[in-house]
Order: sequence, then C-alpha cells, then structure tokens
Amino acid sequence: MTRPLETAGEIARAVRSGDTSAVEVCQGALARIAATNPALNAFHTVAADQALAQAAALDGRRADWHRMPLVGVPVALKDNLCTRGLTTTAGSRILEHYVPPYDATAVERLIAAGAVIVGKTNCDEFAMGSSTENSAFGPTRNPWATERTPGGSSGGSAAAVAARMVPLALGSDTGGSIRQPAALCGVVGLKPTYGRVSRYGLLAFASSLVQIGPFATSVADAALCLQAIAGADARDATCATRATDDYGAALTGRIDGMRIGVPRALVSEDAGVHADVRMAFERAVETLAQQGAKIVDVALPHSAHAIPVYYLIATAEASSNLARYDGVRYGFRAPDAASLGEMYDRTRDRGFGAEVKRRILLGTYVLSAGYYDAYYLKAQQVRTLIRRDYEQALAAVDLVALPTSPTPAFALGERMDDPLQMYLADVFTVAANLAGLPSISVPCGFTATRLPCSLQLTGRAMDESTVLRAADAFERVTAFARERPAL
Repeated sequence: MTRPLETAGEIARAVRSGDTSAVEVCQGALARIAATNPALNAFHTVAADQALAQAAALDGRRADWHRMPLVGVPVALKDNLCTRGLTTTAGSRILEHYVPPYDATAVERLIAAGAVIVGKTNCDEFAMGSSTENSAFGPTRNPWATERTPGGSSGGSAAAVAARMVPLALGSDTGGSIRQPAALCGVVGLKPTYGRVSRYGLLAFASSLVQIGPFATSVADAALCLQAIAGADARDATCATRATDDYGAALTGRIDGMRIGVPRALVSEDAGVHADVRMAFERAVETLAQQGAKIVDVALPHSAHAIPVYYLIATAEASSNLARYDGVRYGFRAPDAASLGEMYDRTRDRGFGAEVKRRILLGTYVLSAGYYDAYYLKAQQVRTLIRRDYEQALAAVDLVALPTSPTPAFALGERMDDPLQMYLADVFTVAANLAGLPSISVPCGFTATRLPCSLQLTGRAMDESTVLRAADAFERVTAFARERPAL
C-alpha cells in the first residue's frame, strides 16, 4: 500500500501514530517521482534503494521516534549538498561522477530528524542562474506550465515540491535561489539569516552570501525543517552560535500590531514589475492589514544598486572558490593534455558551462590589479549602504514586504541570450543576501494565465520567528499555498 503525499507534519504524525509506515510513505514518493519526473526533470538522481532501506530502518526504530520530528518524511536535496555515497554534481560535468565521502551538516541533521533522502534535484551549474537552464543535465520545467522555467538556481527542488513529489526539499540561496523558484512554482521558500544554518558540505559559489534553506508546501513545514537543520556547527566558522528559537511555537496566526514596511518606489508602475504580480502584491499587503498589521512606507534608497553589487561580489568569490576544480584532486580531468598547463585549460574549458565561465572571467577581472579598488572594493562599500538601509527600515518596522519576483515564470530559452535580463529576475531578492537577513517567499496569487505570484517578507537578523509568523498568518487566511498544478 502507498499513501499519497501530504504535508511533512501530517506524514510524521501518521507514521508516529501507526496509520502508515515510513516504507509506505517512501514508496508513495518514489511512485510519484516516477510518474512526474520524466516531464519535469526535477530530479537528477533518484536514490530509490537507499531511500527504501533508510525507511525500513526507521520503521524498526520506534523507540527513537520521539527525537525525530520528521520521521518518515521524504526529502529531496539540491545537488550541491554533499551526500555520502550519492553523487553530488552541482549540475556540472566537472563533477558528474563525484561521490563525496561525507554528508553536509544540514543533511546529517535531516537524517537525524528521521527524514528519508529520496534523491538529488537538478540545479543551475554551481548554483549560477535564475532558470535552471544552466544545468549540464538539461533544464527543469515548471509544473504549472512545462514550457516555462521553474526559476533557479534551485529549480529542481522547487519543482519537486510543487509537483508533490516530496513535501520538503533543501535548496541554497545566494541571491534568491530559494525564494525566486519558490515564487515561480507557487510554494514556500525560506532563506534563513546568514550563519543560521551550517554551510559545511555545501559546494561553494559565493561564500559570504549563500544560505541553505527549505522549500515546502506550507509555512509550518518550512518552520519544522528549519528547526531540524539550524544551529551552531564547529565545522563552519561562519555559523552562528546563538541558540535557535522554537519556530513552531512562533506560528500563532496573529499579527495584529505588527509593523510591515513597503518600499513603494521599488514596486511602482515604472519599476518593471508585471501588472498581475503588482496587483497580487497589493492584495497581499491589504490582507496583512486586514489581519491587524500596520502598513508603513519605508525607503531602501540603495537597493537600486543591489544587482550590480551582487554580481561583482558573487563573481569575485566564484572566481576564487572555483579555482579548486582543476582536474588534479577530484572531478573531471581532460585525458589528452600534453602538459600540466594544458590539462588545467582543457579540464576547465570542457568541464564548466558557459555561464560559469562567464562569471569566473568577470570575477577574475574585478579582482585583478588596477580594477580591485574600482569594482570589488566599491561594491563592498555599497553593500554596507544596502545593509544600513535595511537596518534603518527594520528599526521602524518588523518586516519589509516586496514581491519575490518582478515577473511570473518566463518561457524556457527566453532569456538565455540576454544575461542582463536573466540577472534582473533577482532584483527583489539579492538585497537580503547582501545584508545577510532572513527572508521568505509565500504564494499570494496567480496571474490571469494561472502562473503563481508570491509575497516576500524580510526580517531582522536571526529573527526567523517573526518572518515565519507573518507568512503563516497570511497563509492561514488565503488558499494560494494549497493550490497545486494539474500533473
């Protein structure tokens, strides 16, 4: 017998009560993946045998279930998170056959919480992209409209949750790579505060920006997952030692008196926001006000510079981080080189895709002699101004509200020849990464053609509780998060 996938919380309660078993839930998830993944390419690797063995082992450990808030819950992982004994490619040919000898901390904590890892999801190569079209293993398709992108770079995880293959998935967010695909696929996506979740075992792209976080079909499930993976880790020097909150207890359903800031200048008719997206956002703000929140106009004057600042800092860090992929230690090595230098050149030329090469070149340029002060140093200075804008705004309000994406899901191939338009997909998300703040995307409506729109709420550092409380309160009085594509 198999059980249809529901929310993570419901599955864990059903397993714990004996209404179903971890094996039955796992079989249901694998059946759903087999039925829907061929049309979507959300999963790069499905670990069926490993998952069923893990589920069977869980069914035999009933005495430990009280320590397992996610017991029996099928979870997918973005393919840039290291998994012991399971390939981790980061969507790149250069790591096509790489099998890590260890699990990322976030993966370890999910397994300890009783989650069952069913596979690895497709992503833009080394998390560089906003459409999951930069994967070496083909694009992922949006479950709401398969001719459109699911967003990126964590598009596979977003599509897997939207298509109800799994109730939970992990992604990574460097400039919006959890929130933007969550928005385009109509699911919940949470980027925690920088340092709230250990990055140990996450393949590095831009180390000062990226955080691991969950995709879910509900805010309550996102809170449940964050509770499992957050917390100090001695293996990540940037991981905060501050104790985590009780995120589930924060979901009271009440936001009366909460102050929510809206930077109106960023969502005006002249700001390039799709009309249906803007309308859905305004209705979402009105709904928050009807629940007792006080809506306040705020200014984020330096956010107009967030995209160029992000693409200077992120490419510089990528240039440094990706230098390790040279064919010497692990990963792909060009077999026909006549010298060490030629082996380096051919390995990186054949192993990396076009977008990764573009960003390495940009990053190398901005770090080079004569350009460092003009570009990289200046970008870091403006990053400080962006962070100060948020600090000033969040001294007056509890949260800042924006649309997550300026447009609904765009057609596959539409922006591949125009990198600037692709980069602008992250115009509302990159600032939270530059400032290191927690931010959530929650479904808030649909366009006239039934494409999802989402509300983004950004809060103070380490205050995921307020972010989750407001998103949950909004979700409770709307039906958008419960809608699902017809697959």
